[in-house]
Amino acid sequence: MDSNVRETFFDNGLKVLTRELHNAPVATFWVWYRVGSRNEVLGITGAAHWVEHMMFKGTQKLGKGDVFKNVTRNGGVNNAFTWLDYTAYFETLPGDRLDIAIEIESDRMVNARFDTDEVASERTVIISEREGHENDPGFWLAEEMQATAYKVHPYHHETIGWKADLQRMTRDDLYNFYKKYYAPNNATVVAVGDFDTSQVLDKLNATFGQIPRGADIPALTIEEPEQAGERRVTVRRPGAAPYFMAAYKSPRATDPDFYATMMLAGVLGGSSGLAMGRTSPGRSSRLYRALVEKELTADIAVSYRPMLDPYLFQISATARPDVPLEKIERAVFAELEKISSKPITDNEYEKVLKQTRAQYVYAEDGVGNHGYRLGMLDVVASWRMYETFLENLENVTKDDVQRVAKKYLAESNRTVGWFVPMHSGATNLASANGNARRRSSDGRKTLSRTKAARKKK
Repeated sequence: MDSNVRETFFDNGLKVLTRELHNAPVATFWVWYRVGSRNEVLGITGAAHWVEHMMFKGTQKLGKGDVFKNVTRNGGVNNAFTWLDYTAYFETLPGDRLDIAIEIESDRMVNARFDTDEVASERTVIISEREGHENDPGFWLAEEMQATAYKVHPYHHETIGWKADLQRMTRDDLYNFYKKYYAPNNATVVAVGDFDTSQVLDKLNATFGQIPRGADIPALTIEEPEQAGERRVTVRRPGAAPYFMAAYKSPRATDPDFYATMMLAGVLGGSSGLAMGRTSPGRSSRLYRALVEKELTADIAVSYRPMLDPYLFQISATARPDVPLEKIERAVFAELEKISSKPITDNEYEKVLKQTRAQYVYAEDGVGNHGYRLGMLDVVASWRMYETFLENLENVTKDDVQRVAKKYLAESNRTVGWFVPMHSGATNLASANGNARRRSSDGRKTLSRTKAARKKK
């Protein structure tokens, strides 16, 4: 498809992607930094997320809280989120007020203050945020799974960071992290909506274009060693229900197997159109029929998303009362064995394609989703994946799906996790189900976390 995206490079290394859409008087503005928790080292885990918080604490021009005030009083919304591969900031405003977003983002790219008192105050907020996650048994299991699956690669820790690092990190640790990674040559600006491209580029050149290029950032080339056998995790803590998780090392976004693995995820758990936010559970998917309909689990979710490096193909479920985790595990692995040994049906193949097309097209209704998909794909691979995603998915064959299932869903490539409640918690099963769905939101859980944290600021 022709998306009419225009790509522009400034002399300081900034990449700009613009797309005019005039069906509504609205525009969205994003700045994507190529830095996330994968760029952290032990001792400063959680720095990327903490820096994101500090970007709302004021600059030389803007006071604390002014970012939100300036956007909301002009009829807009804004937020930010941190993930393993990136940190993103966005404003969605009336098209004739896009200057507000440009001024905000160009200013805080280089002028964030990192006041010592504000850093100390935010430490309390972020530790409280982590402790809030710790009320969800699924967080404990997911964190242990991640740390067990990755021994070398920095995907081994959650974006929130380890509590010990949050307690000891200094203002200088954060400020140095900011100065290293927040530079035009480490960012992509995305603007989509009702504006004139030439005028926007002129404004961007007068603001972002005047920011000096930062030092070149060495590519992170750490590779996780090939896994030599199944790994297992058991977490025993207070909780309302047992949880099951299985995670398999899976291909990165630029791998030729990426689209076949996306199709595999669609057949097992429901399709995804790469939209921002969660998609509906695949009620006709194999795992849903095998576990939820047979009343073994209260829910089932499959998570697989585009990533810079090989990440995890994850399956998670909440056990129903009195159903042992052993039985759930056997049922999941039986379905994975089936899809590895026999091609999927024509009906399954066409259904996943149809669902994905529908979700992809539906997401086109909002300028925010345009900005999200263009920027996210540009960081992990190339924004041109936005134009070719459906075509490449349609080129996947049924044999391809079986092949990648056999290749990646192997026993030697998996990490298995059980959450075993120590005693019955106060949370009811419905709450536990909601937690499981949040855990499986393809990494976008950080966005909801950030919104919650923002209310405390």
